[in-house]
Amino acid sequence: MYLSVQLSCYPLADDYKPPIWALIDRLQQTQLEVYPGRMSTEIFGEYDEVMQVLSDTMKWSFETYGKAVFVAKMMEGDRRPK
Repeated sequence: MYLSVQLSCYPLADDYKPPIWALIDRLQQTQLEVYPGRMSTEIFGEYDEVMQVLSDTMKWSFETYGKAVFVAKMMEGDRRPK
């Protein structure tokens, strides 16, 4: 099953940009399709892989940068439209 995710990260810190950039960089090192945007990042891939990457990445973010709020919208669906 293919999964589409719209992910937003809101670090609870004054200097919030570096954790967001690091998160995007980490996502882009995976085999998933990753499209950063101004307010969220779109992620596409096989369900199990996407869920594992999200779990690993959020855990890494909490351990590395501390508290943050993640908002994810998920939909079973096709690859990103061209």
